[in-house]
Amino acid sequence: MNDDRGSLGPVHFERLYAATEDPWRFRTSGYEQAKYRTAIEALADRSFRAALEVGCSIGEMTRVLAPRCKAMLAVDIVEQPLTVARAACADQPWVRFVRMQVPQAWPDGMFDLIVLSEVLYFLSRKDIEAVAARAAGSLAADGVVLLVNWSGRSADPCTGEEAAELFIERTRGWLKPRSHVDGVGYRLDLLGRHQMRLPTSTSAQRF
Repeated sequence: MNDDRGSLGPVHFERLYAATEDPWRFRTSGYEQAKYRTAIEALADRSFRAALEVGCSIGEMTRVLAPRCKAMLAVDIVEQPLTVARAACADQPWVRFVRMQVPQAWPDGMFDLIVLSEVLYFLSRKDIEAVAARAAGSLAADGVVLLVNWSGRSADPCTGEEAAELFIERTRGWLKPRSHVDGVGYRLDLLGRHQMRLPTSTSAQRF
């Protein structure tokens, strides 16, 4: 991991979405479709009271997960993909989309599902550690965190492997691995809470 690289900011992503509505081909890529299937399999038959998806982009994974959730908050760093996501999920009124730059901002409330799919490696080491603390502090006692990360090399602040391992290490006192999948080009990790104290005092709130 290159500790000198800062997190990628809104300008970087605004340029990507200005060039194309779907920069990573979420709708058509076989890689993406395989990830969605693996994520659903990892969650087994669970349903969720309140879910948080960080880095939702145009809402493709959001649509897949939403039927399992009573309420869902999906956030992204820029507005362009959120406009597309809102339209795509218009028939799922329990899903709400908000522009938010994580970890500088984080929603209030407790969540029993937190999804961090293909987002951590855009962040610096310091910001990944901050996201880990935020997630651990807002995860319900019976909640799970779903991590999905590309396993290839890139010019991003870190690799997906580095990002996942750092997140797991920083939450080791509060979360423990439940399952791990090495897919074709990606890794998936499902973490759940130890029956231990929270890292910070966080009361349940509506988001």
